[in-house]
Amino acid sequence: MIDHRRLGRELELFVSDPLAGAGLPIWLPAGAAARHAVEEYVRELERRAGYRHVYSPPLGRRELFELSGHLGYFADDMFPPMRLGADEFVLRPALCPHHALVYRARGRSYRDLPLRVAELGGMYRAERSGVLGGLSRVRAISLNDAHNFCMLEQVGEEVAEILRLIRAAHAALGVRPAGFRLSLRGPGEKYVGDDARWARAEDLLRAALDGVEFTEAPGEAAFYGPKIDIQVVDAAGREATLSTVQLDFDKPERFDLSYTDSGGARRRPVMVHRSLVGSMERLFGYLIEVHEGAFPAWYAPVQLVVLPVDGQAEAAGRFAADAAAAGLRVEVDGGGSLGARVRDAARARVPYAAVVGPREAADGAVSLRLRDGRALPPVPAGAALALIGEVVAARSPDLLPAP
Repeated sequence: MIDHRRLGRELELFVSDPLAGAGLPIWLPAGAAARHAVEEYVRELERRAGYRHVYSPPLGRRELFELSGHLGYFADDMFPPMRLGADEFVLRPALCPHHALVYRARGRSYRDLPLRVAELGGMYRAERSGVLGGLSRVRAISLNDAHNFCMLEQVGEEVAEILRLIRAAHAALGVRPAGFRLSLRGPGEKYVGDDARWARAEDLLRAALDGVEFTEAPGEAAFYGPKIDIQVVDAAGREATLSTVQLDFDKPERFDLSYTDSGGARRRPVMVHRSLVGSMERLFGYLIEVHEGAFPAWYAPVQLVVLPVDGQAEAAGRFAADAAAAGLRVEVDGGGSLGARVRDAARARVPYAAVVGPREAADGAVSLRLRDGRALPPVPAGAALALIGEVVAARSPDLLPAP
């Protein structure tokens, strides 16, 4: 069976060391390179959609999480407070309290809305050791998170646009959603807010899902509001939530958030929690398995390995330098037989290997080998870089440009 933990070790993407602690994986250089490429893509996708990125600390005073409701409704999943002098600090289990503070950093007008605050930030969950595993379930979480503050009449359009961005990100990454789930309140659970507010929030999300096939899941809502969850299935057949959209009428009230409407009256915004691709940990646990470690070229850890033959190390080095200058992640492998090095590159899931022998060096050319076994005839070095660059820029799942 395909297992991201095994592939993660073989491809040197991440390591879980008992000395660091269970549920606290360390991203190795190859995994970090792939993750960085994905983070850059997601931030740019959000920036183009009108999001403003922030940084906020991964902990806060106890009072912050009392005000947000997390200590009242989510304490069992949080790490214990840490005392420092007269204050107690808590590792945050979510980013939304800090983003509420971003909103209230100054007065807001209806002209400011929707305000879309995004961050790829750290949060921490006190998961039991028995449920931890690889990247799928961890205690230190790097979440692609955002909170859209908007007027009630803007909610439908905001949620529809979020769903569009989720689809775009999934297509680029190679995510294959298993289904949409509308997560609702369940009996006997603790939720904040009155029935009317919950009914209104649920109706808004149902309307946003018009034309989309989905299932309802009573009892799976967040404590502060209903949500749309986009599910994926791993190689073992286990279902998990990757992307999510959540409505929250509670935190704007708890944090006394407001805006001034066109008539000068003070109004309460709606807070829309959303994550396009979930946490980097769960995302890559899924991506490693669905691609069997062979990521699309645009976020492959090494995109090109250069293989000099018969003393052509200098020419190979020049080509590698040109590739790096063109923005590619490139390495040179000069040891062993050519066949062994080509096989090593394919086993490492490197999309492209460029062979530089005496004939290629004399002609200023390279011979490209693809990780799927295809071999291309020699082409000018510049044309080879252009070919790879075109595939990377298009974020294509294929290794050759579209005809």
